[in-house]
Amino acid sequence: MSAVNDTKFSSEVFFLTVIHGQEDVYLWISVPFCLMYVISIVGNSVILFIIKRDPSLHEPMYIFLSMLAVTDLGLSIATMPTTLGIFFLNSREISLDACFAQLFFIHSLTFIESSVLLLMAFDRFVAISNPLRYASILTLPRITKMGLVFVLRGVAVVFPLPFLLKRFQYCQANVLSHSYCLHQEVMKMACSDIRVNSIYGLFVTVSTVTLDLLLILLSYVMILKTVLNIASHAESVRALSTCVSHLSAVLLFYISGIGLSIVQRFGNSSSPLLQILMGYIYLLVPPM
Repeated sequence: MSAVNDTKFSSEVFFLTVIHGQEDVYLWISVPFCLMYVISIVGNSVILFIIKRDPSLHEPMYIFLSMLAVTDLGLSIATMPTTLGIFFLNSREISLDACFAQLFFIHSLTFIESSVLLLMAFDRFVAISNPLRYASILTLPRITKMGLVFVLRGVAVVFPLPFLLKRFQYCQANVLSHSYCLHQEVMKMACSDIRVNSIYGLFVTVSTVTLDLLLILLSYVMILKTVLNIASHAESVRALSTCVSHLSAVLLFYISGIGLSIVQRFGNSSSPLLQILMGYIYLLVPPM
């Protein structure tokens, strides 16, 4: 009877973890986490406030920056409640429905952020390659349509994931290695055939993040080609300098994301602590 009850209980909740085995120092670990959340939320809010208040910043580049700030705010808010709940309330349990909802928002916002980085690369390409037509190409209605398309894409590709996970029975320990839910980790907790989820997850990754990264690389190849044709060395350097902040954001976002995917795929041969750290770097550092 006890075994039956345990199975039923484990099938209704997951158990979240910040850093397994370090529960006695959670108070100290909470300091950098809280600091990162505060910096992310306050910093991105300030960016949005400044762009909204200053009419001179109502240009395509800053509109895309505000999109990125909104997405990063969403990511921070989606991951913050469960993380802080563990630190301050020792609340490690999360219901299946709440877990599925959280992973839906995390993955949707992640794919939307990838799309915004692509739009920012397109913005830099147009600004450097066609500076005289910049304002006529990137009009506000066109920017709105592009943003809406990518938001819908991010939501649409992730929408089936909670339903694919909901059909499983979860009869294992259900102890997750993070303080939030990710599809790759949750599906491994199922005691059913997860091939459909694996194939669909791979399709979603290739059709969103991988495609966006390839298009960003193509944009920068074309930008570099344009810059090399500029006769003045000073003008070339000035043109490339406008891309530095965007390139930094791209490298941070994609390197941490690719690193997390590799670690999760080859998780049996990698350190559990490495998996945990890569997960937090992927979701907490880029918004900050």
